[in-house]
Amino acid sequence: TPDMLWNNAGYQGQIKPTLEYSIADFQAVMSINVTGMFTVLQSVAKRMAEKSKDRNDDSFKYSIVNTASVAAMRGTPAMVAYASSKAAILAMTVSTAKDLAPNGIRVNAISPALIGPGFMWDRQNDLHAKSGSPYFSPDPEVVAKGKVNGVPMKRLGSIEEVIKSV
Repeated sequence: TPDMLWNNAGYQGQIKPTLEYSIADFQAVMSINVTGMFTVLQSVAKRMAEKSKDRNDDSFKYSIVNTASVAAMRGTPAMVAYASSKAAILAMTVSTAKDLAPNGIRVNAISPALIGPGFMWDRQNDLHAKSGSPYFSPDPEVVAKGKVNGVPMKRLGSIEEVIKSV
């Protein structure tokens, strides 16, 4: 039984305005990001809860960290499925934290924002530029600059920073 689970799934799905978004892709994003994460969380939490019965103290010996996203809180345009799925992860985290606390299991979430540079950062900016959303320039470089300018530190986060926070 692991002492810690980093429950991390992040399929972005299509980047299209809501009126053009495929229901099939919406379902796929929810299946991977929500149902998939719940399946892993429940499976591991059952083992943690069973092991916690063997412990003689009330301390929290186990930890689950779910990866949500800032997109859940700000509703990123042209990413309705992804933003919705990550909002569901925040709600799942709060509910399971309450349900699992009596078993000595802490449940928290991390909500990364803009991570880069790299393939995914470039791809997302390109897709946002092509999305036709009035919130994004048709120029991927302008999209990228606009996103970074919206960050208080005026820079991208790194994968290493996310890992360290877990």
